[in-house]
Amino acid sequence: MVIGLVIHASHRAVFEDAARTLAGVTLEWVVYEHEDAVRDLVGDLLARQRVDGLMLGPVPYAKCSDLLPADLPVAILRSAGLDLSLAFFKALSRGWRPTPVSIDTYDVGTVDEVVRALDLDPAGISCLPYDPEQSVAEIVAFHRAALARTGADYVISLRTAVAEQLAGTTRVLGGLPGPATLRAQLHELALRVQSKRASALRFAAGVFLVSRAGPQLDLDRARVGLMNLLLNTPEFGDAWIENRGRRGVVVFAHQALFEQATRNWVALPALGQAQETLGIRVAAGFGVGASARSCLHLAERAAARAEQEDAPSAYLVEDSGVIIGPMSPVGTAVAFTYRGHGAELERLAGEVGLSAATLSRLAAVERALEGRAISPGDLAQQLGITDPSGRRLIRKLSESGLVEAEGSTQLHRKGRPARLYRLRIAAAIEDR
Repeated sequence: MVIGLVIHASHRAVFEDAARTLAGVTLEWVVYEHEDAVRDLVGDLLARQRVDGLMLGPVPYAKCSDLLPADLPVAILRSAGLDLSLAFFKALSRGWRPTPVSIDTYDVGTVDEVVRALDLDPAGISCLPYDPEQSVAEIVAFHRAALARTGADYVISLRTAVAEQLAGTTRVLGGLPGPATLRAQLHELALRVQSKRASALRFAAGVFLVSRAGPQLDLDRARVGLMNLLLNTPEFGDAWIENRGRRGVVVFAHQALFEQATRNWVALPALGQAQETLGIRVAAGFGVGASARSCLHLAERAAARAEQEDAPSAYLVEDSGVIIGPMSPVGTAVAFTYRGHGAELERLAGEVGLSAATLSRLAAVERALEGRAISPGDLAQQLGITDPSGRRLIRKLSESGLVEAEGSTQLHRKGRPARLYRLRIAAAIEDR
């Protein structure tokens, strides 16, 4: 798991302290000196490294939010009441009066809660909540006006640039979240990433139905044409496809495959292709449940709902009760798959000493990993083989340069660390 951290250079030590308890996570540090550099640095990170999650403050988020993929789990750092309370106690330890004081970036609700808990005078608190449209100069002007009005001894600021501009003329306490707050937010983000992965690997089913269009339509011929179309559709290259009745085709796969094929349940280009190339109208339904039977039942319900639409469409029904649709037949299909065991893959399989089917399955696993490393045990589980067979397979692939070592991880305190490997099958095929 790879998590990106976008932080100011002065904050790295506290983040490193907070991240000490994370296991099985690789951190990609994006360290900036000035806020204006955030956008370019985050863009560079996303271009060179696939990240599973991203943690950053509200200011960096405002600078680069439009660059972030829609499905990327993002945690925006928020200072808690504990952090503000510690800032007040730090002021007391230095002999400063707790109030009056000028505070920026904290939520008004958090400030009010801490003021009540510490029995401070709310009239002595000047608070400017975070607003992405406010410039550093405007925040500095707010503090200076508050200091002149109330006679406050100091400022509590979460903005490094603000503290730099006030330095030398005004005493400033930083309200950066402490290790405990950061650790909690890092662990929460890691759990969200794990939950997303687990959801993507859930079993799912899809049902495609040829809509009845009068007695002149040959349903058997239309169904065969539909099946051939799906078999040759790259998005379904790793799915199990078979007939279901005279006018239906059923597809079994992981939820992630259907999410990719439907552009995250928005569009299903295969419907438009069926109408354009086969001249038939198709309705599709997808089901996500706890078992194959449940998935199939939900997919049939979704397909029945899609048939009620006036145009080719698809629906999703989950066992949680979520229903999404109708999905449009408009979209762009991907153009690459290993289903056909092309000549390059066949030659590579012969050179490595593996069957083309095994190498094709490994290529499918590599695509699903999207650049992440995998242990021999996890690879064995993906392929449905024993752990010793998985280790032997890794050794064979390593001898042929089809995997590269990527360090190790230890998810549990007991036991030996697991070696990690990155599959390189796609690159080997492209080089041919």
